[in-house]
Amino acid sequence: MSGKIIGIVILVSALVAGAALYYLQVYGYYDEVRQESVALVSLNSGQSEEIPADGITAIDADSSPIRFRACFTTPLSLAFLTESYEMVPDATPRNAPGWFSCFDAEAIGTALDAGGALAFMGQKNVAYGVDRIVAITEDGRGYIWHELNDCGEKAYDGTVVGEECPPRPETAAD
Repeated sequence: MSGKIIGIVILVSALVAGAALYYLQVYGYYDEVRQESVALVSLNSGQSEEIPADGITAIDADSSPIRFRACFTTPLSLAFLTESYEMVPDATPRNAPGWFSCFDAEAIGTALDAGGALAFMGQKNVAYGVDRIVAITEDGRGYIWHELNDCGEKAYDGTVVGEECPPRPETAAD
């Protein structure tokens, strides 16, 4: 009889732990954030410049610098954007939680591959080793996510970073 009780306790504990893990990954760490503007890196100045954007909806999590996602609309044409702002080749959007319905990574990726959307650099090193990528479709819908840059990939996989990367900022744990 005690074996059945132990088995039930283990099973219930596993179910509770699994449900908690699922909740924390999908809902727990994300918060809606106020994003006032959208910026792209100018070809002329190399600096981020604000572009017209409406209906900005964004989520972020403190647990990782690459969990940021946002959606917006802009009246600017892709022709104007390509002449004015730095493009990002081979950008691949990261998945967003299913409840953040405006951001469909698969549809955005398909549009990027088909040429119906283009990806631009929004901001370099928004956090150490992380760039902000902005994709805009032909009809003016825009999507933002964060992506590791070369320095970030090296820093997080343990490879020697090298002189081409800026020094890593000191943290409280250091």
